[in-house]
Amino acid sequence: MNRLFLSCGLFALVMACGSESGSKTKAIPLATSISQKDKEAGAKAHPELLQEFGGAYQGPQSAYVVNVGRKIASQSSLSSVQSDFTVTLLNSSVNNAFAIPGGYVYITRQLMALCNDEAEMAGVLGHEVGHVAAMHSQRRQKAATRNAIGGTLLQILTQATLGSSGLGGLLQQAVGTGAQLLTLKFSRSQEYEADDLGIRYLAKGGYDPKALSSMLASLAAQSALDARLAGQTKDMPEWASTHPDPASRVQRALQRARDTGSTNTLRNRDAFLSAINGVIYGDDPKQGIINGSQFIHPDIKIAFIAPAGFTMMNGTQAVSVSGSGGQAQFSGGPYSGNLDSYVTSVFRAFAKNESFTPPSIQHGSVGGMNTAYTTVQANGQSGPVDVTVIAYELSANQAFYFITMTAAGQGFGPFAGMTQSFRRISAQEAAAVKPRRLAVVSVKAGDTLATLSGRMAYDDYKMERFLTLNALTASSQLTPGQKVKLVTY
Repeated sequence: MNRLFLSCGLFALVMACGSESGSKTKAIPLATSISQKDKEAGAKAHPELLQEFGGAYQGPQSAYVVNVGRKIASQSSLSSVQSDFTVTLLNSSVNNAFAIPGGYVYITRQLMALCNDEAEMAGVLGHEVGHVAAMHSQRRQKAATRNAIGGTLLQILTQATLGSSGLGGLLQQAVGTGAQLLTLKFSRSQEYEADDLGIRYLAKGGYDPKALSSMLASLAAQSALDARLAGQTKDMPEWASTHPDPASRVQRALQRARDTGSTNTLRNRDAFLSAINGVIYGDDPKQGIINGSQFIHPDIKIAFIAPAGFTMMNGTQAVSVSGSGGQAQFSGGPYSGNLDSYVTSVFRAFAKNESFTPPSIQHGSVGGMNTAYTTVQANGQSGPVDVTVIAYELSANQAFYFITMTAAGQGFGPFAGMTQSFRRISAQEAAAVKPRRLAVVSVKAGDTLATLSGRMAYDDYKMERFLTLNALTASSQLTPGQKVKLVTY
């Protein structure tokens, strides 16, 4: 669900933001209430968002996030009543936060874990509330319609019209990809406006207004690390980051915080670290886990291996695999016991065309499982492409599939090995899958960056992950008693 397509309602406008003491922020038109129409639209969208983003996280951290979120949201022009806001901690491994009209505010457990104190988390939530208060969704509605994410990723045209509402629409659902790209619909000036409002909410709520700046710095560091993990030689390009170009906004946000004239220094670091201790970090086994190049789902008892040089992302609807050689998704759906019908239904769902019939379907077997597959040639934005679906029958009532997109004439192309690697796993292998969790520890005498990062539950980039998670640098000095975050099993 893309928040930009939700009903924004009719807001009353006031010219605000320029009259506060010490503020150099320009006037921003703001909504002054939460309309009944927006409440109804938000209530309708809420369960759909929960489904797409892994549901509400079930843990003690949830109540803490609700309290902080309501406190910061009630500093906005939308409402001063905390109970008017529904704040949700999402069980998602994607670094993201967003808000929708109607008083609904969300943050993923992954982004919460990247924060280093309560004020930083409040700043993130305030930024998202600011988007709603400034009616950015409404102001970008036409642009969103013209420039849908699915169309950006892929514009497939066939006799069945596999377009942005079809294959592209499913591609954006994979592993939260649509979620990650939500804010691409906001312009640079709107991101700045949301920063300014978030900073104001921090100061008004008693927090250190500089917290948003430090959080943006952590986001910039995480974006750079994600790029390295994905094998990119440069930092993630601005158009592909969750919040465009966070590095360029760090100093601006710091100056805006100073412009408020606030002397608040409240960060609530100890309370925050105590609250997030033990939260699941990364993939939840209930949604399957990516471990290196392997995806393994202990509940369904399946696994497969992505091609070398390709990046996998896990989400509640699907797993996406992407690289220079093409894109793929792994997912499932209702199965009636006929693989040919299943493959056809997958294409029809993407095409949004119940009459579409794919070309001749071929059959085979992988790991003792019956398979069915076929390829459709189509025209993409950059030229002809092959779209292939291969389905696997696990049982008489359960099947899964890959859908791949490669250059015309390649068929499975670089994904051939992946499609052959799909397998069932044993009960013992499934039982061995454990989630990573965040552990807050106190630095002891003799601890160093090297010894602490060595305890991170990863096979690669241990130091880089540790530094980014804790907003540290290679030259940072640790002191006994200092609290830091680790990722452990």
